[in-house]
Amino acid sequence: MQEEVIETYQEEPAEASPAPAQEPKKEWRLRINYKMLVQNMPFIGFLSVLALIYIANSHLAEKKIRRINQLGKEIKELKWEYINVKSELMFRSKMSEVSKSVEQLGLKQLSSPPQKIILTKENEK
Repeated sequence: MQEEVIETYQEEPAEASPAPAQEPKKEWRLRINYKMLVQNMPFIGFLSVLALIYIANSHLAEKKIRRINQLGKEIKELKWEYINVKSELMFRSKMSEVSKSVEQLGLKQLSSPPQKIILTKENEK
């Protein structure tokens, strides 16, 4: 009796599953072999060089942008300084301010208009 049970046990799985054509399972692993790696080495090197150039270019661009912003701020400061110096010069070049500053030297403002002096040469021929 034991033999029959074993035989039927072995036969049941075969009868229970109809056997369609079994396809091998596809494995989605990346298959890299040495030959393919060596053949594509120039292309991999080219891509590496492009990546380095891209990174260097982005660093240089950001550095230039920072420098441009810094120079823009410096230009604004110099412009304000120019306007302040110009307004101070305009204020100091007024007649009243000039007369105040030369009083210390003993100079005074004219009360009469200036006179024109005409020189004649004595030895004219």
